[in-house]
Amino acid sequence: MNQENENENEEEIVNANEKIIGRGTWLDKVAEDLVEREKKLGRSLSLIRVESGLGASGIPHVGSIGDAVRAYGVRQALKDVGYNSELIAYSDDMDGLRKVPVGLPEWLNDYIAHPVSKIPDPFGCHSSYGAHMSSILTDGLDKLSVEYKFQSGAEAYRKGLLANQVVKILENSRLIGEKISEMLGQTKFEDVLPYYPVCGSCGRIYVAEAYRYEREEKKVLYRCRGAEIAHKKIEGCGHEGEADVTKDQGKLSWKSEFAARWAALDIRFEAYGKDIADSVKVNDWIAEAVLNYPPPFHVKYEMFLDKSGKKISKSLGNVFTPQAWLTYGTPQSLLLLMYKRIAGTRNLSVEDIPTYMDEYDALEDVYFGKVKEENPAKLRKTKGLYEYINHLNPPKAPSIHASYRLIAQIASVAPKEGRTDYVIERLKSYRAIKEADEAFREKVRLAANWADEFSKTTEKTKVELTPVERIAVAQIVDFIRKTPKAEAETIQNVIFEAAKTNSIPPTDLFRAMYRILIGTNRGPRLGTYIVDIGTERAADSLSEQLDQ
Repeated sequence: MNQENENENEEEIVNANEKIIGRGTWLDKVAEDLVEREKKLGRSLSLIRVESGLGASGIPHVGSIGDAVRAYGVRQALKDVGYNSELIAYSDDMDGLRKVPVGLPEWLNDYIAHPVSKIPDPFGCHSSYGAHMSSILTDGLDKLSVEYKFQSGAEAYRKGLLANQVVKILENSRLIGEKISEMLGQTKFEDVLPYYPVCGSCGRIYVAEAYRYEREEKKVLYRCRGAEIAHKKIEGCGHEGEADVTKDQGKLSWKSEFAARWAALDIRFEAYGKDIADSVKVNDWIAEAVLNYPPPFHVKYEMFLDKSGKKISKSLGNVFTPQAWLTYGTPQSLLLLMYKRIAGTRNLSVEDIPTYMDEYDALEDVYFGKVKEENPAKLRKTKGLYEYINHLNPPKAPSIHASYRLIAQIASVAPKEGRTDYVIERLKSYRAIKEADEAFREKVRLAANWADEFSKTTEKTKVELTPVERIAVAQIVDFIRKTPKAEAETIQNVIFEAAKTNSIPPTDLFRAMYRILIGTNRGPRLGTYIVDIGTERAADSLSEQLDQ
């Protein structure tokens, strides 16, 4: 009875005549489909729980928090149409450490295959490694004002929250092993139980093989035989023992644990990444066929990739944490990243933050009518996205806007002392802003942080120039290099003259230069701006485009 909703609704052309559901976003469509399914199932709608799994074995990244944020968005959409809902943030801190993430101390290698809830915190500020990693995610959620109920997996096992489900799964382990083999071609669980005991001798998980379930005593018998973990053979200690499955002496495998969580916690919605699609498929079957619990409504999403096309990973060292994003961008810009769409992969890095900062401002312009949108469906969707980003409590008036890249470029040449005031005064002189409140000052500080780290290393976006535009830009570069102390008005006139000489509409040439220098289609008076950032720097940026 499980259904899956794969919304392909990123930046498509919105049909003006299409039915607008709720606030017009994919969140509203998911909420509607979820409620309709629950009604057909005949289940109570007094509380609709949504869940997000939090991995605690490595350094959490933007993709990790995205799972929880999107679930929270669905929770918001449900509450928006009158249904009580809550988000369960479930941390799998019974998981074993498979590999030491890049940058963490070497001594953690001594704890490979130990449950992360039992490993000392390498940073020394939490009760365990797992608690520390979970805190990075919950801190990110707190900074985004996401409401959630945290559930530690280790605590769930310790308190027996999953005990009934664990027992049912182990009682049906033969059937489950056969089904996994049939569905996925994996025969492992035909021979061993879908349960990982923690070895009572060496304290490791995954290395102890559970070979028999004692139904009356609710315990499994195991042998610590070793296992291959992260492509390395980990030798077992040889211990033979038993584990009480109603306690935290072991955990279910992923091929069955999701189902146990869903049934025990009454989860009605959970999104998942395509990398665990097989596990979800099996768990859906176990939930329904073994636990007699209709599995949650699902949305499948793609992974965030780094700029090289590799999946952002806790262990590969290309981790991009939510805290890193919030060093350079606002919570709203990060929520925009998560809510903008659900389908499709995205290549992502800190270099993309300026785009999302400016895109949020563009959403706000549409929301408050400063920019007109004639398509009613697209307008509703745009407004809805803005409202969800602001937790369905949007501000009463728009914020102060200026291009993030423009702010960053000014900040990159501003004196360190009084930097924020300097940037604001330059923006006023460009007539980019009239005033600056504390929220805008914070935006300047964020852009300054970004400029310090990335303004010189960010890959420049190639701007397509016509042959005559290339000639004109080359003439301007030649003048600037030969006359480095030229005044702003002189440079402004040279740009106009280059346009006239090459029969280019001045607006076209100025637009091309804005895109090269700032990354926008418009900006401050160019002559003044070029003097402010330095003629040599401006000439270098323009030359780089000519060399591409």
